[in-house]
Amino acid sequence: MISEIANKIFIEVIEKYHIKDQVDQEFQNPYDAEAELIEHLLYRKCWIDTVQWHFEDLIRDPEISPEDALVLKRKIDASNQDRTDTVEYIDAYFLEKYNDVCVKKDAKINTESLAWGIDRLSILALKVYHMNEEANRKDASQQHQMACKAKLNILLEQQKDLSLAIDQLLNDIKNGDKYMKVYKQMKMYNDDELNPVLRVKK
Repeated sequence: MISEIANKIFIEVIEKYHIKDQVDQEFQNPYDAEAELIEHLLYRKCWIDTVQWHFEDLIRDPEISPEDALVLKRKIDASNQDRTDTVEYIDAYFLEKYNDVCVKKDAKINTESLAWGIDRLSILALKVYHMNEEANRKDASQQHQMACKAKLNILLEQQKDLSLAIDQLLNDIKNGDKYMKVYKQMKMYNDDELNPVLRVKK
């Protein structure tokens, strides 16, 4: 099951990040890009999400200087592009893997690709981790802890449902009941030719 592989790797990533808990720490992917490509991509994907999660915390500091906020905003922009690129690499992996499947005549297309479902699963893993922290934070009030435990239970249910949906989608693709059709995001604001502000600066 792809969700089982993904969820295991996401936990691995999040726990590894929080050993140092620093956004500028060195990234080392333990999975070989050739021998373990999907594991490599899943690890990279969740690492990007984990670092960006903490970028988003930092930029909301009311005491942050405008200069530091701008630097951080640029890092978030770059991270978002990296995230999108990695999702597309994951989709390309599955597209290649199941390229020879005989698609049934009545096959349906999904509203989102397999990789974008996995993207949401990675974010959910981060929500579960941090909500669990809040639910067990010793310096928090009992009311806060109870509220976070209730939210955690919902997140865990959502994680279970999304994992099942991803596995079902992959199984449908394998069986030809659904087909993959992947569109590039074609983000315009990072392109020197498509963003009018950047085009003028050239």
